Amino acid sequence: MEPELERPITASEAGTRNENTALPASAPPRDMIWVFLGPQGLRCGWSMLLFAALYHLFRIVTGIVFYSLGLVGDTFDFSASALFFSELIPLLALLGAVALMSLFEGRGFLSYNLNGQGRAGNFLAGAAAGFAALSALVGTLVAGGWIHCAPATLATPQIFRFAVLWSCAFLAVGLLEEGLFRSYAFFTLARGINFWWALATEIVLCLYLALRGGNGALGVYAIAALGFFPCLLLHKKSAAGSAFWQAAWVTSTVFGYYHTTNGGENSTGIFAAAAIGFVFCVSIRVTGSAWWAIGCHAAWDWAETFFYGTADSGMQGRGHFLSATPAGNPLWSGGADGPEGSLLVVGAILLLLLILLALYGRRKPAEPAPAAH
Repeated sequence: MEPELERPITASEAGTRNENTALPASAPPRDMIWVFLGPQGLRCGWSMLLFAALYHLFRIVTGIVFYSLGLVGDTFDFSASALFFSELIPLLALLGAVALMSLFEGRGFLSYNLNGQGRAGNFLAGAAAGFAALSALVGTLVAGGWIHCAPATLATPQIFRFAVLWSCAFLAVGLLEEGLFRSYAFFTLARGINFWWALATEIVLCLYLALRGGNGALGVYAIAALGFFPCLLLHKKSAAGSAFWQAAWVTSTVFGYYHTTNGGENSTGIFAAAAIGFVFCVSIRVTGSAWWAIGCHAAWDWAETFFYGTADSGMQGRGHFLSATPAGNPLWSGGADGPEGSLLVVGAILLLLLILLALYGRRKPAEPAPAAH
């Protein structure tokens, strides 16, 4: 995924080598180092493979421990506690894998898009933006008659209890999914991927999804197609920071694919997940870290599941403030998917992007990783 580097010829070799001089027997193994190492250390493809292996190993071990302790079971009910412990398993696996990779690569743990100034402020700003955008979407659906909201039926102590529990659960979701897609993976791909590797990844992913099947697969195909020409143009122009946008294309598409296993998703909801993933990539560009994305992700889900009581990827949470039910054409209401399945979600995503650019657009973007050719 990175440019090939030839081994430099030393002065002594230059003085003695001629056209008829045979290469020493030890040269080929030494020359093959470029396959594994590039200008920034271990090449990103090998880093991703090693990271994936560690993550899945830790996830299996952590899952066995949690299951033996009775923290998770064979069935899943969409409650705050069940969601928290089910997300804690891969989150701990992610932390372990990133910790080992940071030692192996000689980087700080927070260097994978988690460093930078104003992390707490960015997190809170992202949380406010996520809640505002989801509220605008639900408000539009209510005004159009596509969602009916009922008042709260919980007692005040229960409201506060569930608010805290769902906050913990969705903070774990935000940390996990942004840690997977906008932290280690995005940072690693952005330092070494080029257009052809990105295109190959998109093709393989779409072919695999077509063979395996999944809910809302058309949403994945749509985001893959939308990214093709912009990324090709950046490649043709050899634009600085091209690898950043190639990585954004790949990780956003994979993020959409990640949601196709959710039982209640439709194509619009999958497209929305991938498109929001791209907005989160932009947030890294303008803020310098993934903390805005983490806050936005957690607050969006919290508002959707707890505050408004709508379906989230086809699942209805247990214990919510308001209660919302879809009405009318599912194309506009979102149907069983929830607000993310409505075509109006495109407006909410654009609102998120506008809020992000209004807050941070005038700042100098973080220095992009050098583009690969």
